[in-house]
Amino acid sequence: MSLRSAAEEEARTSAHPLHDDRNGQAAVTADQGRGGQRAWAWIALAMATAAPWLLVRILGDWHQLPSVTVAVLTGIAILGAAFILSWAAEAFQMDVSQALALALLSLIAVLPEYAVDVVFAWKAGLNPDDPTQASYAVANMTGSNRLLIGVGWSSVVILAWWHSRRQAQGALAGPPDRPGQVVNGAVTLERGQALEIGALALATLYSFIIPLKGGLSLVDTAVLVSLFGVYAWATSRVPAAHPELVGPAASIGALPPTRRRIVTYAMFLFAAAVIFVSAEPFAESLVHTGTSFGIDEFLLVQWLAPFASESPEFLVALLFAWRGMAGAGLRTLVASKVNQWTLLIGTLGAAYSLARGAPAALPLDARQVEELLLTSAQSLFALVLIANFDLSVKEALVLLGTFLLQLFFPDPQVRLWMAATYMIFSVALLAWSPTRRAMIMQIPGMIWESINPPKASVAGAPAPVARMG
Repeated sequence: MSLRSAAEEEARTSAHPLHDDRNGQAAVTADQGRGGQRAWAWIALAMATAAPWLLVRILGDWHQLPSVTVAVLTGIAILGAAFILSWAAEAFQMDVSQALALALLSLIAVLPEYAVDVVFAWKAGLNPDDPTQASYAVANMTGSNRLLIGVGWSSVVILAWWHSRRQAQGALAGPPDRPGQVVNGAVTLERGQALEIGALALATLYSFIIPLKGGLSLVDTAVLVSLFGVYAWATSRVPAAHPELVGPAASIGALPPTRRRIVTYAMFLFAAAVIFVSAEPFAESLVHTGTSFGIDEFLLVQWLAPFASESPEFLVALLFAWRGMAGAGLRTLVASKVNQWTLLIGTLGAAYSLARGAPAALPLDARQVEELLLTSAQSLFALVLIANFDLSVKEALVLLGTFLLQLFFPDPQVRLWMAATYMIFSVALLAWSPTRRAMIMQIPGMIWESINPPKASVAGAPAPVARMG
């Protein structure tokens, strides 16, 4: 996250009282008047949006309600939880690195997807003679991964580009884009984000092996979960930077250190609980509504249910982009892709084996092999696009357009051709772009630099500024 100049720091810190972090990490400035009260009111309002659904879930039987009513109540609750998550993740960056804060955010936000997919894999293990549940597990997993890149990544870039243009024209109020977030219509990634790119590259290369084996086994679980463990360890090694906090996050950041951490952790837990109790009913109500209109259940499981369960992280990322932090928004979704492409896939094989009561591989039929191959190819293409550490509007539109083509051409042969096209264009981009090749060669060094920074660069960094907005 970008730092202000020394002059701006001095001007702001001279105008406001300081709260010193007892670990010496930060000093935060914030308005303590109406701006602070308004920020806490927004936090209270976001938490209150979950109250109607929580009351229904605790005191009543939500299965008796119309599907549309359940979808509205759970959707509003998830929206409020997304706001709470985004504010907590911003404030959490005062204690940990942005990489770790956003990795935790993406893990919490993707919990609904884990819940839905693990249930499918568990049911497949309990009924191995019924191939339906296994196909649903893979369909949900591949659908959510392709949705994340095709819609998620592209939406953040398009919104950031539109937001930046409108602000430049003076037609849009609100906080300005942070310096370096959107450059020439492209959302830029910081060098520290080599961590996510490297982990995603390894997971993507390994994913091409799974279709060849014809199943998700405990070997895949061991490899992918271990990869996620290394990624999580690396994010914990990245030192905390000094974020510039705005609005409700600034009010949290202005608290004394112990109280700030308690509030931040409580917000994470609250948002996680709301998402966990809302996501499955939200997805189920949408699927029931779609079924009533005669839509194929497999397509609902592959696209509508993942869209419902992915909605928290989409909302969080879009909120970041709207508030001028497009880099953090895109980083959130890249971290989420790492989560899903490692830990989520790994848990499917484990859940299936546990349900069977013995080591076993979740079987993949011909259609699932095609779906997984297409998902791996799309992941490879997206990685090559961001290998130069930015994602332009044109590239975002390509991701969105090719994703939409998959919806209109579900024929297996067409999907195989699309997978081949993704891979051909990935190789072509690498061959014709010396910048991408050069940046890829630098990724190991960038990762090492992120987890082992020079001590002077950490100790000598300026204190963060929190401002109400």
